[in-house]
Amino acid sequence: MDQLKYPIGKFEHEGEVSEELRSSWLSNLAAQPSRLREAVAGLNDEQLDTPYRDGGWTVRQVVHHVADSHMNSFIRFKLALTEETPVIKPYEEHLWAELADGRTMPIDVSLRLMEAVHERWVVLLESLTADQWQRAFIHPARGQSQTLEYALGSYAWHGSHHIAHITSLRERKGW
Repeated sequence: MDQLKYPIGKFEHEGEVSEELRSSWLSNLAAQPSRLREAVAGLNDEQLDTPYRDGGWTVRQVVHHVADSHMNSFIRFKLALTEETPVIKPYEEHLWAELADGRTMPIDVSLRLMEAVHERWVVLLESLTADQWQRAFIHPARGQSQTLEYALGSYAWHGSHHIAHITSLRERKGW
């Protein structure tokens, strides 16, 4: 079950973030919209409405969730760059996934949204100075600050994690 829930493992990083690692994470993040589009290419509505695991979201919900999550992250980065260690606003992602747009809308809407958000986000990230990468926000559920460079790694993992949900389901189902 853990392999189905975390097909690429959990995000883990301790210590310093090298410039090479940050660059790798940024490249990963920049490629996610096209990787996500490729992961769902050719799926029909029945396949899109298949959960990636028992008790998990459908492929459609996963696509919409990634767009929702990455929009929120883009805004969190901007807040951290323009405010002094802001406390960010969490959201109930499992409830967002149950709203009508997450359950029923065509996925192309969120795929295009991902492309647009990531286009802006990558331009922003590529402009950051070493000092700006150290700016941080506080997630109230964790109660501790998170630097932007760590958040970049977390979101590079996040998109890849959900893309792997879809690609591993396709492999298991032979789609």
